[in-house]
Amino acid sequence: MSLEFLKDAADAVRATTPLVHCITNYVTVNDCANALLAAGASPIMSDEPVDVVDITSICGGLDLNIGTLNHRSIEGMHAAGKRAAELGHAIVLDPVGAGASSLRTATASGLLDELPIRVVRGNMSEVKALAGASASTRGVDVNPADAVSEDNLAQSAAFVRSIAERAGCVVAVTGAIDVVASADRAFAIRNGSPLQGRITGAGCMLSALTAAYAVAHDDALEAAVAAVASMGLAGQAAAGRMGKPDGNGSFRTYLLDALFNQTGDDLLEGALVEELG
Repeated sequence: MSLEFLKDAADAVRATTPLVHCITNYVTVNDCANALLAAGASPIMSDEPVDVVDITSICGGLDLNIGTLNHRSIEGMHAAGKRAAELGHAIVLDPVGAGASSLRTATASGLLDELPIRVVRGNMSEVKALAGASASTRGVDVNPADAVSEDNLAQSAAFVRSIAERAGCVVAVTGAIDVVASADRAFAIRNGSPLQGRITGAGCMLSALTAAYAVAHDDALEAAVAAVASMGLAGQAAAGRMGKPDGNGSFRTYLLDALFNQTGDDLLEGALVEELG
């Protein structure tokens, strides 16, 4: 299997500088903006319902992240999503904490039902909650019982493919082993560092990056695989820079540096991507 699409997708982001409208959570909004800039894309942030239609109209992609919901931002997500759908823009949904509250679960489900979502990006607990398959959650973190492992990889991939088929989009489940699938193909990605779980925003940054990749590269499955592998490889590079005085603050900075310096050739050479049968 050729993985040349990884390089093609990464290079396309830097060549085209896709503008991504992020309606994301205010805990990580700055990190999402900087991650997009580091990867060669361009961010713009707005959740005001009166503003979002105009903002989305000038962009190529839309990142919807439900991490810090309020009624205004929910209204803004639907307004921006409707306009993005009219324009054929790439829409990524990050169902942060789905299953932790009825508002989060209902909001994520409603967006998935009403909009032509191109990629859903979340952890396994969030995706299960979105699919109505699990009531267990640890807030915004994956429940250990739901984590993808080598032992349950085939079963997990089959589940993610089934959700992708039902939702009519690509589903990217991230964790120690990432699974990215469409209805008929699934990939496992084994890049990453445990330190990514020690900062807030690694998943949010990835969802924003996924939107940029989905704008720059026409194949949504390949775009999502490339984005996930890119973030995982950056996590490895950041962890490799850690010294004795460094903590999670340094890791966060090193992660952005790694995204900034990563090339398409680096991604192609370092990605641990396997297509599953």
